Amino acid sequence: MDALAVGIGSKQVNFILDADIASFFDSVSKEKLIRFVEHRVGDPRIIRLIQKWMKAGILEDGVVAISETGTGQGSVISPLLANVYLHYTFDLWAERWRRREAAGDMIIVRYADDIIVGFEHEDDAQRFLDAMRGRLQEFSLSLNPGKTRLIEFGRHAAVRRAQRGLGKPETFTFLGFVHICGQSRRGSFLLKRRSRRDRMQAKLKEIKEELRRQMHRPIPEQGRMAKLADDYLPKPQILHPWPNIRFAVRYSR
Repeated sequence: MDALAVGIGSKQVNFILDADIASFFDSVSKEKLIRFVEHRVGDPRIIRLIQKWMKAGILEDGVVAISETGTGQGSVISPLLANVYLHYTFDLWAERWRRREAAGDMIIVRYADDIIVGFEHEDDAQRFLDAMRGRLQEFSLSLNPGKTRLIEFGRHAAVRRAQRGLGKPETFTFLGFVHICGQSRRGSFLLKRRSRRDRMQAKLKEIKEELRRQMHRPIPEQGRMAKLADDYLPKPQILHPWPNIRFAVRYSR
């Protein structure tokens, strides 16, 4: 989240590509995945262990289902293998495309299979999207056409859309938060975000049902949370500003 906020705030981002990979965990090529792992892992025992893990299958309703493709979504190693696969499939390729092909600023933020790419120029965004489709196809992956969107977004989006007689800039969702083109009190661009409405409503409904179950219990049992919090939870305090200082980390590589 910090990487996205800092990227949009510090670069000339005018367009956002919200990319969704269709059935990612079920589409991964096991053969290519093992080859990627072998780039960094030379121990054949570890490779055999990973292969056995991938062949274990998934137990559903008492029946074990084994697929020829995919990492087995839900297994403990699946997120790690998914990151390995997308590192070689997408990350390295996208970084090379940014250096060699992009005419303007470009940011790339990925968390698991959630991918957000920001562009200064719409032409860069269109060319990248076309190239990304071809790249993913080489590795048994594809973009979900119903969920992959290219939208105008950034510090100039509201003004430019108003000049064309359009409404407010579109929003996009990343990691459970809706990201919005907003303004500070001084009128400058400010990236805002709020929780997804469906998730917020689901959580409020869950809390309401729990409170309804507790409503006839004795008051000391209902109101013991404050005492537990005082005894066991540390007092909240702000340790780092949001988010540019918190994200200002430099790696040796």
